[in-house]
Amino acid sequence: MSSAVVGRVVALHRYPVKSMAGEALERADVSWHGIGGDRRWGFVRDDARGSGFPWLTLRQRPDLVLHRPRLLDPRDADRSPVVVRTPSGDEHDVLSPVLAEALGARPVKLDRGVFDAAPLSLLSTGSAAGVGAPDVLRFRPNVLVEAAGGFAEDAWVGSVLTIGAAVIRVDRPDRRCAVVGVDPVTARRDPGVLRRIAREHGMTLGVYASVVSPGRVAVGDAVVLRADRSAGVAAASG
Repeated sequence: MSSAVVGRVVALHRYPVKSMAGEALERADVSWHGIGGDRRWGFVRDDARGSGFPWLTLRQRPDLVLHRPRLLDPRDADRSPVVVRTPSGDEHDVLSPVLAEALGARPVKLDRGVFDAAPLSLLSTGSAAGVGAPDVLRFRPNVLVEAAGGFAEDAWVGSVLTIGAAVIRVDRPDRRCAVVGVDPVTARRDPGVLRRIAREHGMTLGVYASVVSPGRVAVGDAVVLRADRSAGVAAASG
């Protein structure tokens, strides 16, 4: 089996604060813990301290997606200060007590990121179209890929991919939840999105991946399916 080009990167995103809006990138450095600056901050709910999943997310606050974080020093993404622009247009440091009070939650910094399953998520444009959702940002992918056919990334599970200078392993399908029903532009809920994923694709859409070898990726990079499926892989972050 020889290596083969199976797609091309058409968009890259990082999400500096869990469940808030993402930042579109032309290029990104991928480390063992995913894209630099991705989900390095989260907010812990005041009413859920000590629980197994204490994070404030779009499940509780759909309007989180209207909060727009940005890095002040993108050259040092994992250490950069982060500011958040609220839906009203005010801008606060992520550590601001004003922001914490408004959200009813306290900010937490995790150097390895706040991931539900793994440090990278990939989605193909065909998969989004296959469930009738052209607004791909509701699925919050790190890497959006244009590939032949619908649900192309399903065939990559268990395989090793090269994207730009990074090497990743596709570990498993991304099982979806009610978060995908939140419109990234209006924050309105549409439960029909999750029902379509359940009907058309068994509740999964896109894939999770872990990092075999760090490196820089960019929009336009080829996605290459490698022949060496047995390459060593870093453990996925929870």
